[in-house]
Amino acid sequence: MEEVAFSAWRWWLVLWPHVLAWSIVALSVAASIHAILVKRDTRSTIGWVGLIWFSPVIGAAAYTVLGVNRIRSRATQLRAAQARFTHELSAAVPSLDRLRAAIGPDGAPLRSLATLVEGVTNRPLVDGNVINPLEGGDEAYPLMIEAIDASRRSVALASYIFDNDPTGQIFADALARATRRGVEVRVLVDGIGATYTFPPITGVLAAKGVRVASFLPTSVPFYFPYANLRNHRKILVVDGEQGFTGGLNVRDGSWLSHEPQHPVRDMHFHLRGPVVAQLLEVFTEDWAFAAEETLTGPAWQPALHAPGHSLARGIRFGPDDRDIGRIKLVLVGALAAAQKSVRIMTPYFLPDDAIFQALDVAAMRGVEVDIVLPEKSNLALVGWASNAVLWQALGRGCRVWMSPPPFDHTKLMVVDAAWAMFGSGNWDERSMRLNFEFNVETYDAALAARLDERIAGVIARSRPKTLAEVDGRSLPVRLRDGVARLFSPYL
Repeated sequence: MEEVAFSAWRWWLVLWPHVLAWSIVALSVAASIHAILVKRDTRSTIGWVGLIWFSPVIGAAAYTVLGVNRIRSRATQLRAAQARFTHELSAAVPSLDRLRAAIGPDGAPLRSLATLVEGVTNRPLVDGNVINPLEGGDEAYPLMIEAIDASRRSVALASYIFDNDPTGQIFADALARATRRGVEVRVLVDGIGATYTFPPITGVLAAKGVRVASFLPTSVPFYFPYANLRNHRKILVVDGEQGFTGGLNVRDGSWLSHEPQHPVRDMHFHLRGPVVAQLLEVFTEDWAFAAEETLTGPAWQPALHAPGHSLARGIRFGPDDRDIGRIKLVLVGALAAAQKSVRIMTPYFLPDDAIFQALDVAAMRGVEVDIVLPEKSNLALVGWASNAVLWQALGRGCRVWMSPPPFDHTKLMVVDAAWAMFGSGNWDERSMRLNFEFNVETYDAALAARLDERIAGVIARSRPKTLAEVDGRSLPVRLRDGVARLFSPYL
């Protein structure tokens, strides 16, 4: 018996190098096949396949940990079986004559842009809207609370951050009053955003009788600004008639007249008209996912009144297969449509090469491209990484402006003072492919011109960022910024 065991052990000593070698080959082949089939960027594919074969085992392990897009896979798995919520909006779709009068003749740049966005979003451009820009919480919060207090049927509020602070308490009290009146109230707060203050506002709302849910609650026990798959949307819909969206979270820092310790400038928008139905569509879908409740019945039907003349459309985007990449197509299309000017305000600026190339092409065509960023970012890593990539815009004629404190959280894009887009999305990979976001585009020359003037006013009090300044950073600073840039896909 001992001789048999010894003989088997001797054979294993002879065979194990061959077994190990073929196992490594099989692992490398499997990892290479996955990279070739899944990776869309040729350079990325070549890099990973090279690493897999030139660093056996280590390369395959690195690809498994870092190369596989688990964020997209996870997002797709989470929401794969969920149906889309859409409202019938054909009555609000503008006629061809109306489109020609409002946007231009067939083939005009903005007409082409409208066609592109419809194909990307599968949602119609709708007419009859009124859109009013609001300066920060000082203008937006009182109007939002007034709308909640006047609600008769329903209130739907989604916010990435909803702090348990004086401003959050004011909103919580208004939502509780509406609940006691018999209004159907639903509040959705992101699982990370709810933890920015302690105790979280979700418990306060629940104690007041308000129906509240967390979007993907997390076990991370502390504030973590770089978490993925967050619901970054900011939406309030009251009675299906009026909506609010933009960059504002619910927190005291955005109510500047309250003299907060960490003041933040921002913009929000008050909307009335058929486009409000598209805000409600997105909230309804997010609520069904987070709370496992489908919002139906008269209280949750949009009122498709047409009180104004703005053409507008909601744009949802996120990390799942249905929505990923949408906003990049919209941005590239808008930059291609620009004939005279592009004005951009964003707190975080880390676009990929395709967006940089579109910006550069616009500038080289003679379009004035102005990008307004905060002088000091509230997220140091993002600010450092942004410094490392600005040369890509400055080297081709784009102009970059650094706005003075307080930190400006505004998210705004205006093309030719005729088209504008606003919402929750930033110009970084986190917004473009890692988080769930919502923007609104509008073809309203009067509104776009007003927003263009607003950005011009910010530029007037900002300082220019030059290529010489970027190139002149000291070696330690360039090294710091370069290391931060390596993490830009996840910042």
